[in-house]
Amino acid sequence: MAYNNDRRDRRKDEAPSEFVEKVVSLNRVSKTVKGGRVAKFSALCVVGDGKGRVGFGMGKANEVSEAIRKGLEDAKKNICTITLQGTTIPHEVIGEFGAGRVLLKPAPEGTGVIAGGAVRAVVEAAGIKNIRTKCLRTNNPANVVAATMEGLKSLRNAAQVAAVRGKTPEEIQG
Repeated sequence: MAYNNDRRDRRKDEAPSEFVEKVVSLNRVSKTVKGGRVAKFSALCVVGDGKGRVGFGMGKANEVSEAIRKGLEDAKKNICTITLQGTTIPHEVIGEFGAGRVLLKPAPEGTGVIAGGAVRAVVEAAGIKNIRTKCLRTNNPANVVAATMEGLKSLRNAAQVAAVRGKTPEEIQG
């Protein structure tokens, strides 16, 4: 009897990924056709390097593992850099996407990540260690993750705001 051992060998050859990969949600959907029901899977995935770069993606396929692989590939294509201030974010922000609204607040050292499942995955992948969050409207993981990303993308520190206004960071901070 022949065994398919090449899967284990392939894993050893791959270089360890620089990204933290997380599956936020896995959904089984079915379509009714003439012959019965056809089941498929969709996976919402988040990747981040833990140093301020994070992205998310959706993958759909006939099998779970294939959907996750496609979701991770899509997430790696959509990585963006966010502004951090130490281990937290520079200021309070509300991210909006569709019906999703997420409040993100900076927190002092030692607070930890106070967030729900979908927001927690994005925040931890980005490398934020101290933050308080609240989902304000929907709890749909796809909209919550997208709203969190919109909020994180809109963050600016004093130096970035000063550059736009043509002033020094000291003038902005008062």
